[in-house]
Amino acid sequence: MKHEVTERVADLRTQIEQHHYRYYVLDDPLIPDHAYDHLFQALLALEAQYPELVAADSPTQRVGAQPLAAFAQVVHTIPMLSLENVFDTSGFAAFDQRVRERLGVSEPVCYVAEPKLDGLAVSLRYEQGQLVQAATRGDGRRGEDVTLNVRTIPSVPLRLLGSGWPEQLEVRGEVFMPRAGFEQLNERQRTLGDKTFANPRNAAAGSLRQLDPGVAAQRPLDWLCYGFVTDTRLAETYFAVLQLLLSWGLPISPWLTQLSDATACQMYVEQMRARRDQLAYDIDGVVFKVDRLVDQQRLGFVARAPRWAIAHKFPAQEEITLVEAVSFQVGRTGALTPVAQLQPVTVAGVQVSHATLHNMDEIARKDVRVGDTVVVRRAGDVIPEVVRVLPQQRPADTVPVVLPVACPVCGAAVLRVPDEAVARCSGGLSCAAQRKQAIRHFASRKALDIRGLGNKLIDQLVAQDLVRDPADLFSLSLETLAGLERMGAKSAASLLVSLAQAKQTTLGRFLFALGIPGTGETMAQQLADQFGTLEAVQQLRLSDLIPLKLSQAGKLHQVWVAAALPPEQPVAELVPPAELSWCLPVHVRLLAEQFCTVGDLLAVPPAEWVNEPTCQVAGMGDNLAAKLVTFFQQARNQTVIMRLRQAGLVWPAPVRSKQAHPVSGCTFVLTGTLTQSRHVYRELLQAYGAKVASAVSAQTDYVVAGEVAGSKLMKARQLAVPVLDEAALLRLLDESAAS
Repeated sequence: MKHEVTERVADLRTQIEQHHYRYYVLDDPLIPDHAYDHLFQALLALEAQYPELVAADSPTQRVGAQPLAAFAQVVHTIPMLSLENVFDTSGFAAFDQRVRERLGVSEPVCYVAEPKLDGLAVSLRYEQGQLVQAATRGDGRRGEDVTLNVRTIPSVPLRLLGSGWPEQLEVRGEVFMPRAGFEQLNERQRTLGDKTFANPRNAAAGSLRQLDPGVAAQRPLDWLCYGFVTDTRLAETYFAVLQLLLSWGLPISPWLTQLSDATACQMYVEQMRARRDQLAYDIDGVVFKVDRLVDQQRLGFVARAPRWAIAHKFPAQEEITLVEAVSFQVGRTGALTPVAQLQPVTVAGVQVSHATLHNMDEIARKDVRVGDTVVVRRAGDVIPEVVRVLPQQRPADTVPVVLPVACPVCGAAVLRVPDEAVARCSGGLSCAAQRKQAIRHFASRKALDIRGLGNKLIDQLVAQDLVRDPADLFSLSLETLAGLERMGAKSAASLLVSLAQAKQTTLGRFLFALGIPGTGETMAQQLADQFGTLEAVQQLRLSDLIPLKLSQAGKLHQVWVAAALPPEQPVAELVPPAELSWCLPVHVRLLAEQFCTVGDLLAVPPAEWVNEPTCQVAGMGDNLAAKLVTFFQQARNQTVIMRLRQAGLVWPAPVRSKQAHPVSGCTFVLTGTLTQSRHVYRELLQAYGAKVASAVSAQTDYVVAGEVAGSKLMKARQLAVPVLDEAALLRLLDESAAS
């Protein structure tokens, strides 16, 4: 009897999965809904009667998991990168030309195209054909474990169909919410008196990050697969692999198309643009990928995107509305941002009532006035902005926008630095708005990721003067937090746990959390990788970041020679002359670090001032270098950093010792298919003090080549750069460690 029941359960699961596939993937059901429901109820009844037969991959297990206390983090084996964007025909033509040049071909390249879904990127990992993990893209390196929520999405197979799939398979795709489902969800939210969602993408993202999978199961989420990660060569082309994934039950875009050349790609863009409003879901462009997988490997990647793919973004939708008023928001660095308060208008499916005006220079350039009729656009489909004024519709009583002389939040003077477009409040952390924004940034997901520290709670902490800078967060008590509005002992205790967890971080995250003006997440990580310790970053001088031999300094030198300045005059007091308006105070500061007086400066022969300005840190310009050095020189910031360290914030110490290993300071380039991910080898080399570059040059010391190595290997041979395989690399590192 038990054997018969087991066979019946297995048969029901097989039938349900097949019908599931026909309905959700092929959109071609074989049976009506009530017949499917009958099979599902029969399986439910048997599993209820024989609970020992319930399996994790049963169709009945998509719903009903216990709510998660918090999301665990998942480190992606291969980073989930973003795509570079183009916006017109010429942009795509330039991309196509770069592809052909890098491949060394003159004939057309075959591409695969599909609509760019406006949803949330996720990665699914299958082992032995069974779904074992799902993770969001996160910051590209680390995402959130949303396995239980993804299991509730009907179009995601819990178990692969057919046969021939590799033992381990990672696929990537987009979770999204169809328009019809979005409207139904918002209608239900309105009926319940709950907050509605702004657009389908926000609704999808919010649904996927629900702590209770039961809530996610009630949301009309869908999923399409667009990529894969596997060590197994599944086919020769991207298109063929996607067809194989489809046969295993993974849904792909019905608009996936092979295109023979760039001309066909442009025709596809116009076709999808015409169909955009007719599709069942939102798209914001088209994605093109080089079809041959060996060509993808040869093209490789840049820091944040593959060279073999591009997103052709559709023009942002625009609408016309009125400027009813202009207010000024104060950011964490004190920057005053003018914001237009608009007569509400729907742009790209979202109601917009505010739009950025960027700064006073932009207001003057566009001649925006209160009362104007303006064109509003959702820039990048995210941030609404005022594009232009319609002067022919301007009434006589419009009011010009005037920069306030005092901060609208704290009343401190508003200052405008000559070489910056923005005006700033001079109140610093005494300004509540700056404090709030600084703390929000410090606690944000890409910084210290302090969960439970929301905007309303930060508002309370600042308003009651409980937190004056980020270090104060770590001295908050349970009693203090529990006494705040809408907190209570349980929420307060949870926040204290989050604060304790946030103390274990990385140097890159800590530098980003400090809110150094101009230093974003990527630059903060680069500083951490390059200098290794907080102390080293704190002690940087301009001359450590910007080479001394600047062409700007040479021209200053010539002007000051002609001016016959007294040799005893301090260099720090010099002012760039008006005829050199391109010069910045940072150039004078740089010279002042090396020369005390004009006499010391003029003793340098003119021939020394010849080199073009380059930065010792890739991507760091003169202004950013000056802001970084100034930040760590300010006593207030030094105090906050000291208090944060005293509060217990720590990160792993750098394991490399540049003196101990001969490879320290050497530049490596990785190419081809390696047995381990390049990320693993990159971290290993950096641990020995080596640098890892993306391109081969005369300065490259070694190239590490795996299978199917392409143009980088060829260039290494042309330049006589030593080439190592993986075994030789490991031997070199072992020898370095032993020396």
